[in-house]
Amino acid sequence: MQVLVIYDVENDRVRLKVANACKDYGLQRVQYSAFKGELTGNRMEELFFRLKKILGVDVGNIQMYPMCDKDLKRAREIENVSIM
Repeated sequence: MQVLVIYDVENDRVRLKVANACKDYGLQRVQYSAFKGELTGNRMEELFFRLKKILGVDVGNIQMYPMCDKDLKRAREIENVSIM
């Protein structure tokens, strides 16, 4: 299943560890604090507990959303990039 991970973490060191954990699980960055990718249910749980341990008692919020193929087909994106 596709999984979306979004986070808002105050501590720079912890935020970097969260991003690296997402990359370790093969997720791709889609925005500065958002990653998306394919994970099995077990791998999603593993990542959840790893992220929970990384955040510890630091101030922050990490959310994980599984997405079904039906909903993914309906996803839309708008992106503007500057041309220089």
